[in-house]
Amino acid sequence: MSLGDQNDGYEGGVGGAGQTRTRLPEGATGDPYGGRRPAARGSRSLITVVGVVVLLIAAIAFANRGDDDPGTTTPNAKNPGAAAPTSATGVGPVGKGWAKDEQGAQSAAANYAVALGSDGMFKKDSRHEIVDAVFTVDAAAKLKGPQDAAYSEEFLTKLGLDAEGNAPSGSTFVSRTVPVGSKVESFRGDTARVSVWYMGLIGMSGPNSIDPVTTTWKTWTFDLSWSDNDWKVMSDDQKDGPAPVPGDAIASSADEISKAVDEYGGFTYAR
Repeated sequence: MSLGDQNDGYEGGVGGAGQTRTRLPEGATGDPYGGRRPAARGSRSLITVVGVVVLLIAAIAFANRGDDDPGTTTPNAKNPGAAAPTSATGVGPVGKGWAKDEQGAQSAAANYAVALGSDGMFKKDSRHEIVDAVFTVDAAAKLKGPQDAAYSEEFLTKLGLDAEGNAPSGSTFVSRTVPVGSKVESFRGDTARVSVWYMGLIGMSGPNSIDPVTTTWKTWTFDLSWSDNDWKVMSDDQKDGPAPVPGDAIASSADEISKAVDEYGGFTYAR
């Protein structure tokens, strides 16, 4: 799901022109994807269409945030934009809402990226639930109409989905956001700007798919507001990268990808 283009001032998703393609060995055969390296524009039909729609968000991955004691945090108040340690950091999620501090803002942003980058946004009911949960009341009210129009039957058909957002029998539609790290750009008590660096997965896994699952790297930045005792998104934007050099891993078959998606559930808590 690529959101490289603009729509109503918002951007989102996990695809785009900067997608990373896995290199295949010469002469590889026997893959339901065709035993070939995806052509330079092999996924453009999916990516271009998705790029027109912003905030392709889905799956309320942050719904089960747990009841752990949040403990204490050590935000860098003097220099919120400073580089964080290279190792994973943070305490457990709070029982209700996110903590009103820098880490709470980062946790909210990371988990919102997970939710906004998965496949639930392709179905109207779950899309509305997510928008209401993630955005401020005013922002959510402005988004629903344009998004419903954007997720038209024609649009879903171009992605290989039916009018209800379901993949055809025997195929698996994949759309996931995998946060790699987060950074506080600014923090002013009731507002925060947080960037999330992530890898995205997008595509249709199936024997007849012409748009196999590919990866992309982007940075998603959220403007957050403390509203109703929780962090909510006021607006967001994205940019490509940073993208690492592609590795030499051999691309898996469509069956392997579908099986992995079924067996490895998405995370409900990203930070």
